[in-house]
Amino acid sequence: MLRWIETFLDAQAAELDASENTLLAYARDLKAVLGWLEDQKRDFTTATREDIEAYLIACEAEGLAQSTRARRLSAIKQIYRFAYEEGWRDDNPAIQIKGPAKARALPKTLTLEEVDRLMDAAQHSGRSKQDRLRNTCLMELLYATGMRVSELVSLPVAAARGDPSMLLIKGKGDKERLVPLAPSARDALAAWITVRDEIEADREAKGHGASRFLFPSRGKAGHLTRHRFYMLIKELAVHGGISPESVSPHTLRHAFATHLLAGGADLRAIQTMLGHADISTTEIYTHVLDERLKELVLEKHPLAET
Repeated sequence: MLRWIETFLDAQAAELDASENTLLAYARDLKAVLGWLEDQKRDFTTATREDIEAYLIACEAEGLAQSTRARRLSAIKQIYRFAYEEGWRDDNPAIQIKGPAKARALPKTLTLEEVDRLMDAAQHSGRSKQDRLRNTCLMELLYATGMRVSELVSLPVAAARGDPSMLLIKGKGDKERLVPLAPSARDALAAWITVRDEIEADREAKGHGASRFLFPSRGKAGHLTRHRFYMLIKELAVHGGISPESVSPHTLRHAFATHLLAGGADLRAIQTMLGHADISTTEIYTHVLDERLKELVLEKHPLAET
């Protein structure tokens, strides 16, 4: 069986010009697999798919990292493909085995205090009163609705007129959804629309066409761009004393969902408001909440200090 490994490594070096580090990694992994198989009275010639799956389970039980398990399965798949091509085996027992699922990273979110600081920064930073009202409206709407940034910047002004208690949002695939507005968001929206209309009326008086967007811009898109808003929220983070690396339009969307869930909101309702097609996408926020609760216990519980 060691000869199998040596021949395989020679082929990797000659045909694929594999580096020395790659060859050493293959050698270590395949020898580890072979050692386990021999403990089971098996080897590369007799191992079945069930044996390989049992080995992967044993690796997980041993506490090996996901990346290590994935790399070992890759080595197994490579040597069995080579063995099949060389005629050493008339089947490939590893061909249908899938690697360990990649762990899904938890979305970054913000604390209630951080959200408050962002809102305060929006109200008090800006070149003019108009900018401050626009920035406040942007931040209030984003946090109140959990909109995607593309949905926010392209909102038609018609959807926001009449002091609406619900906002109609057109999302992915042109699917529409209704999201309720909190009182603070409605106040910010009403204040901005008044100023926005004054600005637009002045532009029309100068011969410019009327904009159909809630947040108009002179750029090609006709509305505030995603990039400009991305930069704006970073500026507000700095003014609010928050690390700009931890803040983006999407973290406000994550904060919306996480804070609603922490407040007892139904997961299906959050799914609807976020515009998720699949409930499994929304369920990630339950894991975010679990992590926050763990951090709270570890940091605040009296026994954590002992």
